[in-house]
Amino acid sequence: MFSKRKTAGDEPELDPQRVPQHIAIIMDGNGRWAQKRHLPRVAGHKQGMQTVKTVAIAASKLGVKVLSLYAFSTENWKRPSSEVNYLMQLPIRFFSTFVPDLIKNNVQVMVMGDTSKLPVQTQQAVRNAIRDTAKCDGMVLNFALNYGSRDEITRAMCQIAGEVKEGQLSPDDINEETISRHLMSGSLGSLADPDLLIRTSGEERISNFMLWQIAYSELEFVPKHWPDFNAESLKQAIVEFQGRHRRFGGLENQ
Repeated sequence: MFSKRKTAGDEPELDPQRVPQHIAIIMDGNGRWAQKRHLPRVAGHKQGMQTVKTVAIAASKLGVKVLSLYAFSTENWKRPSSEVNYLMQLPIRFFSTFVPDLIKNNVQVMVMGDTSKLPVQTQQAVRNAIRDTAKCDGMVLNFALNYGSRDEITRAMCQIAGEVKEGQLSPDDINEETISRHLMSGSLGSLADPDLLIRTSGEERISNFMLWQIAYSELEFVPKHWPDFNAESLKQAIVEFQGRHRRFGGLENQ
């Protein structure tokens, strides 16, 4: 959780030299945001889509290298079909509306997850966004779409086992780097592991998101629902992150 802050005049400021390179966000609370306002749940998802644009551009301007957003999990198919159908339309609406703004801000779109299970139109929208932003070399906006970390790790193990069976890889050569390379985030290279994981809406759980990659991430659980999260919220989360000491299992003064 955010730590208690000092008086306004004593609040620490964001250090632009220590901005986390990779931030991952579990975008939670769209439905509760809508219900609180006596609106249908889909209204929260619609507002949440606007928040994605706001936060992505803010992160890019702050110097974040990768922003990974948990957009749709492998477990979200259990939701009512009407809500799932609406969620499947969101990537189409988002990319058709906001890709020009992303290009303007030099943001490249990437997607991790099993997109083959998505509706054909949604798949096409994803492919178009990846293609249209391919030449952008600024921040990577990495959507986790039909993604689940256990599924990701299982697929990686199957790929590695297949390479061992074919003689392309020796069991003795399998290490952490080998596994990381075979994960869906492998294309991010040295930036694959988030420095900071944020979850909105006050829930304090990981929900099967990037379990391998967040082994040493700093975690922040923010009470705001995702539609209420904004550029200032992101800045506050980064300031909180910068106030921590990351030791990676060692001692602070080593």
